[in-house]
Amino acid sequence: MQKQFSEHNQTAWNQHAYEAWLNRFGTPEEAAALIGRNPEGTVRSFSRFLGDLSGIKAVNLLGSHGSKAAALALLGASEVTVVDIAAENAKYGTELAEAAGVHVRYVVSDVLELPEEELTGDYGLALMEFGILHYFLELKPLFDVVVKLLASRGRLILQDFHPVTTKLISSRGSTAKVRKHKVTGDYFDTSIEETDVAYSKFLPGQDESALIKVRHRKWTLGEIVTAAASSGLFIEILEEEPNRSSDVYDKGIPKSFTLVAKKL
Repeated sequence: MQKQFSEHNQTAWNQHAYEAWLNRFGTPEEAAALIGRNPEGTVRSFSRFLGDLSGIKAVNLLGSHGSKAAALALLGASEVTVVDIAAENAKYGTELAEAAGVHVRYVVSDVLELPEEELTGDYGLALMEFGILHYFLELKPLFDVVVKLLASRGRLILQDFHPVTTKLISSRGSTAKVRKHKVTGDYFDTSIEETDVAYSKFLPGQDESALIKVRHRKWTLGEIVTAAASSGLFIEILEEEPNRSSDVYDKGIPKSFTLVAKKL
């Protein structure tokens, strides 16, 4: 079931991703120049957990367009690998890294289908961030791969959208004063949803109905933490975070979370 699920989403992610990133970030050269001026800013949402990256071998799972990976390399990581299912993401990310003057190795693969020779057990850091967990029908196999990638004492930083926001609450209104929230979802729903591929909003003029939609299975926070722990990861930090872009917009609602775990 997971294989068919991943193959469908792989097709969806290879439709116009390169074009979308050109529209969103500019050419790889333009994006690289921006990241190069402030690599810390590119990873600011989780920078306090990174520590000194000097000599650290890092892997960014489902690393998409490669902005975070390039920033990690610029901040001192000795080797950076991105595992992503979309060849179009790899094309943009590789060109971005080259323009930034760093080397980022892309492995175009389903994370769960990584060749055995990639599971080297010598990464000091595994990064997964924003909009990734819903691509898996089971979470423990994903965290099992993380454990196989990490060296002893290696760390996982996982940052994603908070399930309260993605599964439970719907919001309407575009300003803080008129923003309205309703509990319309089922937090414990396990169904598979179809939705627009994330980059579709960066394709102006594109008929979205002509694009293949992605399929998601959304997870509760308890399911996420339990899966990580059951794979043998020692959870050091779980932070639930408000809207980072405003002190009043969506005030009081958890919008994201960060989990930091270590392989013992």
